Amino acid sequence: MPYKAISDIGEFGLIDRLSKLVEPTLAEAPSLLKGIGDDCAVYRISEHTLQVATTDLLAEQVHFDLLTTPLRHLGSKCISVNVSDICAMNALPSFALISLAVPPSFSVAMIEELYRGMSHAASEYGLAIAGGDTSSSRSGLVITVSMTGETTDECITMRKGAKPGDLICVTGTLGGAAAGLKVLMREKNIMLDHLANNEPYSKSLMADLQEYSIAIQHQLLPAARPDIVRFLHASAITPTAMIDLSDGISSDLRHLCISSDTGAVIFENKIPVNPQAREIADELQEDVITWSLAGGEDYELLFTLPKEQRETVERHKDISIIGEITDKKSGILLTDIYGMTINLGDLAGFDHFRK
Repeated sequence: MPYKAISDIGEFGLIDRLSKLVEPTLAEAPSLLKGIGDDCAVYRISEHTLQVATTDLLAEQVHFDLLTTPLRHLGSKCISVNVSDICAMNALPSFALISLAVPPSFSVAMIEELYRGMSHAASEYGLAIAGGDTSSSRSGLVITVSMTGETTDECITMRKGAKPGDLICVTGTLGGAAAGLKVLMREKNIMLDHLANNEPYSKSLMADLQEYSIAIQHQLLPAARPDIVRFLHASAITPTAMIDLSDGISSDLRHLCISSDTGAVIFENKIPVNPQAREIADELQEDVITWSLAGGEDYELLFTLPKEQRETVERHKDISIIGEITDKKSGILLTDIYGMTINLGDLAGFDHFRK
């Protein structure tokens, strides 16, 4: 068998291959309505109730850097990113299981601080932390969170289901997490340069990070959107398709369109760019629209609705209509502020394995 590196096929190519290998096992669970390929698996637990389940792994030096990430913030974030997956199914969270692989050099106080963040976030979202597992690690801290939630047949929303003519909606603002990461990496590199040159490093050399606090909070303490799920339920609105923005619109909209067998067009002037991200992009002479489309880690919700529901969603101050679903042959496009059309496929979002 010829050697093929995972980097040659990327994260999603790997997932596709693994999905085919496990597909025969699905027959063993007839109540499983959805397996691999969405934000959560979906399982029927009663006549009227569906359970959704997700799992997420955060590895040191891949997903986080302890030089820039307080442990309490990290604990909160690992809960939020899983709640975001639950919300993407138009569901609300129930409980979580947490597994840790911890370097022996870590102190008890460090792990307690991590769990304080988890516990606080769980309380904010109304979910229980019900157990887990621990192990030692020789290669940094690794955190795995598995989480369940519940919804109904009437409310369940998957990535498939969008239809040409549907509105494309997004919650919150975008680009803040990418901007916060840029600032944190800049300050880390300044510190490391001083240490490498045996130069003293003090906080007086660091930029006043308070002025970047909103963007840094978006990176270190992202908030999932169960409030939007509750709004949709209260408004008797069920999106035709939905996904959370973990990798960026350029990737996540593509996943939604592939699942729905459609195309899409979004408009640059409709994208809700985080105001502080715009300021930081100007300071660093980078493109804030690229951050908003491909920066990832915003953990907002991207969903589609029939046009008849425009008036209802427009009344919500934190939902923006940014485009429209089209037929598949039209592709997945961005219309910029000059009226030029750009193929969003040319703007890659985050992929763990791509070179």
